[in-house]
Amino acid sequence: MTALTTHTLLSRRALLAQGGALVVTFALTSRPIHAQTARPADKTVAIDEVAGFIAIDATGKVTIYSGKVELGTGATTAIAQIAAEELSVALDRVAMIQGDTQLTPNQGPTYASLSIQDGGMQIRRAAATAREALLQRAADKLKVAKDTLTVQDGVVTSRAGGDKISYVQLVGEQQLAMKIDPAATLKDPKDYTIVGTSVPRRDIPAKIFGTFNFVQDHKLPGMLHARVVHPAGVRSTLQSFDDTACRKIKGYVRAVRKGNLLAVVATNEWAAITASKAIVASWSDWAGLPVESQLYEYVRSSKVDRNEVLQTAGDTAAGFKQGKRTLQATYDFAMQTHGSIGPSCAVADFKDGRLTVWTPSQASHLLQVQLATMLSLKPESVRCIFVEGAGCYGRNGADDCTSEAAVIAREIGKPVRLQWMRQDEHGWDPKGPPVVLDYRASIDDQGQITAWESDMFMPEQPFKRSGVTLLAAVLAGLPKMPFPGSATPHSGLGIPYALPNNKLTVHWLLDTPLPSAWIRAPGNTQNTFGNETFLDEIAAATGVDPFEIRVRHLKDSRGLEVLERLRALAKWEPRGSRPRDAGAIARGRGVTYSKYESVRTYVAVVADVTVDRTTGRVKVDRVFVAHDCGQIINPDGLHNQIEGNVVQTVSRSVVEKVTFSRSAVTSLNWGSYPILTFPNVPEVVIDLIDRPNEVPWGVGEPTTSLIPSAIANAVYDATGAWVRSVPFRPAQVLAALKLSKPG
Repeated sequence: MTALTTHTLLSRRALLAQGGALVVTFALTSRPIHAQTARPADKTVAIDEVAGFIAIDATGKVTIYSGKVELGTGATTAIAQIAAEELSVALDRVAMIQGDTQLTPNQGPTYASLSIQDGGMQIRRAAATAREALLQRAADKLKVAKDTLTVQDGVVTSRAGGDKISYVQLVGEQQLAMKIDPAATLKDPKDYTIVGTSVPRRDIPAKIFGTFNFVQDHKLPGMLHARVVHPAGVRSTLQSFDDTACRKIKGYVRAVRKGNLLAVVATNEWAAITASKAIVASWSDWAGLPVESQLYEYVRSSKVDRNEVLQTAGDTAAGFKQGKRTLQATYDFAMQTHGSIGPSCAVADFKDGRLTVWTPSQASHLLQVQLATMLSLKPESVRCIFVEGAGCYGRNGADDCTSEAAVIAREIGKPVRLQWMRQDEHGWDPKGPPVVLDYRASIDDQGQITAWESDMFMPEQPFKRSGVTLLAAVLAGLPKMPFPGSATPHSGLGIPYALPNNKLTVHWLLDTPLPSAWIRAPGNTQNTFGNETFLDEIAAATGVDPFEIRVRHLKDSRGLEVLERLRALAKWEPRGSRPRDAGAIARGRGVTYSKYESVRTYVAVVADVTVDRTTGRVKVDRVFVAHDCGQIINPDGLHNQIEGNVVQTVSRSVVEKVTFSRSAVTSLNWGSYPILTFPNVPEVVIDLIDRPNEVPWGVGEPTTSLIPSAIANAVYDATGAWVRSVPFRPAQVLAALKLSKPG
């Protein structure tokens, strides 16, 4: 089964005539959705209704309507496991419909490692409510006590008389139009047969064999192809354009201009590509970006919206007076792009005042409202249908590409497929913003930390979970949806350790050099880099082993268990137990720990690195991970998630950095914005701590936040040099090595 579906709409009466259904039936196919269809009149998308999430058709097939979508993380396979387990049906009977604003409840965007923790648990409660209701119906029909019934693979059996009745028979003409019961009895984890097992991901076979249909493969009758010609500068304005040369291209249809949004449209993709290169556009000069070499000075001097104390304990002023030695360090984190391997793509159709888009957006319900605002439509006149694209790990260019496709489709009155090129993706996706972090701490004669203060300079918008302004609205001068205040748990930016006097102040900046959005573990990656590297600097200054300084200041038993499991997994030897390598090649190990956002998922990491003192090159050879996210739904899927987190963040830590002129991004291809290559992918060794009786927490981001500091600490262990600027490219490492030399 693939993640894509064709919706076969049947009337309720027709369904009931075939044996009954909760809501509506769907036939699964490997082809994308080819036609815009209306939502069935009796299909609710209410988030508090069982029928919003679950349907059972006349054959016993269960369809789960998930607002959370598959972004390459295996989340929908895990959600199907959760639903099948709680309903007591075979997993192969469960199909998934995802991210369709007319069919699925709004469970919020697929981000922040909340797909299972929030989205999966909503579906678990809906499934438990449905199961309990069906058991009660069975008890009534069989005239037995409910507690004498068992259910397996959708068939209810009476332990007393052996009578059986199926879910299909129980549904009959009684739909489960009921509120989800938050207190519905959940299945005891000791009875699990599906949750906790390594079910293979459903989408992988088709992707391996090239039969999977991504949004890039989606087609509509009469569909045209488009390319956008983006401005020469970030805020350049379009003065004129000439498409005379384009008219000689076979298949060229026309140019589309809406304000500063310029596109070419053709009957085939190659003609659109050729026309985008042939059109002559004149743009105004604009040079409002900072000087790249002065980026962090720009960040530090940017206008502050407000200063917020996010964590405080004791009296740091008094603590500094008690100390005998003060340590200080500044860390910075580069501006980075999402670097999706496949550039964004979307298909849009505007017809009879209604817009339908097929989009790889991670936030189809939010995008629905944004598109409606941009085009002055009612939200119900916009339908967003999720179709998988390239993985995003944050808000990449997918929504912006979709917004441009929507504007073009409305302008030309025909369905249009817009495919971004590599320079569009690298140049115009919103960036992970640059961040500066200042630390200082005081140490007494016994090496105890008497005070700890940190100041972080970062823009708040990318850390808000409310959205990002659509690029098409900016370029075309169309209405932009206002975003509410932040919903991000800012307190999670603090340290997880019990220090007697500590204070964290964040200076929320009003703007960023380039439009920004969340990118894998936003804020937490940057602050954990600063927190955990500075703690290691204190450990080195006081002669304490890095593991020991963490254990000494940690009071959380689950956190301590994670650290001890990691210590055994990595076969850690106390720092200083072996001399540093004296030659050109130095090897080192670094440890780091986090309780993600201070409220969930415990992770600890050891990184083994090799540093070439001659070239400054850092290679991460091996990463050990101890991981506690509570109840594990799919161990193999969790392994895959952690491995992906490690590989991507190693790339961000040692390679990735956006470059720019005073006008625009200049790292527009893989040559100028390199990512980690296969020969440099580290071995990843993982110890999973399963807690079946605990709630499941998120896994998509937590490991990410630890990798930069683990590498930095390992570089110090190898060379005695502190690297404080991400990424740790050779030039930065060589400069740090030079500073670390005596004299």
